[in-house]
Amino acid sequence: MHKAIAPKNPEFRAEARFQRCSPQKAKLVLDLIKGLRVEKAINTVAFTNKRIAPVVEKVLRSAVQNAQHLSDERGLDVDIDNLYVKTAVANDGPRMKRIRPAPMGRAFRYQRRIAHIIITVAEKKAAAVEVEATPELEKKTAGKPAAKKKTVAKKAVAKKTPAKKAAAAK
Repeated sequence: MHKAIAPKNPEFRAEARFQRCSPQKAKLVLDLIKGLRVEKAINTVAFTNKRIAPVVEKVLRSAVQNAQHLSDERGLDVDIDNLYVKTAVANDGPRMKRIRPAPMGRAFRYQRRIAHIIITVAEKKAAAVEVEATPELEKKTAGKPAAKKKTVAKKAVAKKTPAKKAAAAK
């Protein structure tokens, strides 16, 4: 019998593939929400004036729903209000090759770019537990004075004159 061990800090993700937006433009919106709490990230994306912003909001909401569903299904103790955006990336998808008419019967090729948007959310754990001061630690630090910073004066750099100016002066 094997028991499935639940990870200590599970991550939940959602994808929107084959979106008609270049990854570079999608990253402008995704960079706004990286590391933010989910509630603040949804508000940020809702008021962003980019064409891809509604898609990013939909993916973000989907990731939260995935977290809620999987936590119920697997019996994980996940606080939905404590989720934050761990990663938000826009990868390159396949490119559509197109042709634009050019002067004198020629044709210019260009590419329509496609993005795969992936958002991962995770639960932010509580702050680290404070270390209690032990008598041994106090003894070690009691006799030592606090470290002082030394300031170092910088020398002014002498300007070099080009050889041409020196020759012209003679």
